[in-house]
Amino acid sequence: MTFVYKIARTKLEFDQIHRLNYKTFVEEIPQHDKNEEKMLVDKFHDQNTYLICVKDSKVVGMIAVRANRPFSLDYKLPNLDEQLPVKPNKPCEIRLLSVEEEYRSNGRIFFGLAQLMSNYCLKEGYDVALISGTTRQEKLYRQLGFMPFASLTGTAEASFWPMYLTKQTFDESLAGRILKEPVSFLPGPIKIHENVNAALKQEPISHRSNEFLLQMRSVREKLRSMTNSKHVEILVGSGTLANDVIAAQLGVIGGKGLILNNGEFGSRLIDHANRAGLAFKKIEKVWGAPITETEIKEELETGNYTWLWAVHSETSTGMLTNFQNLKEICLSNKVKLCLDCISTVGAVKLDLEDVYFASGVSGKAIGGYTGLSLVFHNHEVTANPSIPKYLDLGMYVNHDSIPYSHSSNMIEALNEALRKYENDDYYHKIKARYKMIREYIEGLGLQVLTPPEYSSPAIMTILLPEHVSSKDFGDDMALQGYYLHYESSYLQEKKWIQISCLSNHEDKQIVKMLRTFELLLNQYAIAGEPSI
Repeated sequence: MTFVYKIARTKLEFDQIHRLNYKTFVEEIPQHDKNEEKMLVDKFHDQNTYLICVKDSKVVGMIAVRANRPFSLDYKLPNLDEQLPVKPNKPCEIRLLSVEEEYRSNGRIFFGLAQLMSNYCLKEGYDVALISGTTRQEKLYRQLGFMPFASLTGTAEASFWPMYLTKQTFDESLAGRILKEPVSFLPGPIKIHENVNAALKQEPISHRSNEFLLQMRSVREKLRSMTNSKHVEILVGSGTLANDVIAAQLGVIGGKGLILNNGEFGSRLIDHANRAGLAFKKIEKVWGAPITETEIKEELETGNYTWLWAVHSETSTGMLTNFQNLKEICLSNKVKLCLDCISTVGAVKLDLEDVYFASGVSGKAIGGYTGLSLVFHNHEVTANPSIPKYLDLGMYVNHDSIPYSHSSNMIEALNEALRKYENDDYYHKIKARYKMIREYIEGLGLQVLTPPEYSSPAIMTILLPEHVSSKDFGDDMALQGYYLHYESSYLQEKKWIQISCLSNHEDKQIVKMLRTFELLLNQYAIAGEPSI
């Protein structure tokens, strides 16, 4: 039996909610008067967020979350805050928990709604949830993690326990214990291997010690080997820092550059260049459209170009640039090639020979912790007093990548994460995951933005149907424990959603995610346009 869990947003869903509300709180638990329509619109309807369970387009279970004070319990317990055994920072109330009678027998939907509620409350930052729990279902409420804290309220026919729920009480409950860990399909951070986590927790050592110097040299050697580059410097910071460092170096060599831009991160390279005061031209295309070799050659052949800067894998679209062709074009035109490889170091086997500069990070595909940036280069770099010290790559070169404070914990975690690149198996696994997911998605009739020959195996961009909001769809997937990439404004504006293939999930987890994706998509097709 297949159930879909989501947030209610359409008239079709709300009408069914009102009918289920009537059946439960008029006919079954006599709290309200009967009416001919057999529909009960909750008095807080406009303030409620309804989390629902759907079976074959029918709403069979629901629970409402509301954060506006006064709560229902405020009217029943005038001194509510004083009676609470916990002091919330951001409380909410849970109301209207109901499941169609024919689906109550095994408790599956109740637990599903409770887990949906837990995920939603965590996402919204609610730290305590309050409920008036009917005495008829006290055992169930306790299994969901709710704890009574005051005297009974209501009438003899409909009496209720004031109850509260926290993350701790939920985690310790039956519902919490059977809740599966979320499965992330985000481009970063990816799933951290337990060995990498253990490495991070080791006792820190001084960045000025010989032990740390040897540790740093070991990591740099692994990075050079896996990318076929002569040099790599490791900085404390994000990928943005690595690209700022490259921009500063391009300012030193001078001349005119060419920047390729067909996505969000190409636009960011332009921003880096502008902030560094670089002289450059640009070739720009709409997002997801490839920039052809002919276009690049024709522009470079107009002459007087010193460098070219491009994104290897444009994460915003899932497009992969053929940088082997770029290398050949740049070599033939005596132009220095610089690459943003932040999304491909560790995801795609790289040969950085003849690349002037390339940026990377410790997180993303490599699977270390976010916080270290990488600058690869194949030429000697010297310190330059005209560059701010933290951005001066030469300072890192002169001091074995340790000119300033470093974290031995981060370096050791990175060192552990790099062990999997002793052979190419990890690259093959990413490609296999990509192929599996793409074939399933296209089998649903959805389009992946980039054709296979221009696609990065690290991430794919899926074009959702016109009536589907990527934010709503992504939120619903997240509430069911599957984290897709959708929260960037540029994705929501274009109604795109992304699935990253970097985390090393088992096939059965991927299949469950895809099946949930399909079921949710079908429900969106049935329910139609959102009415809120």
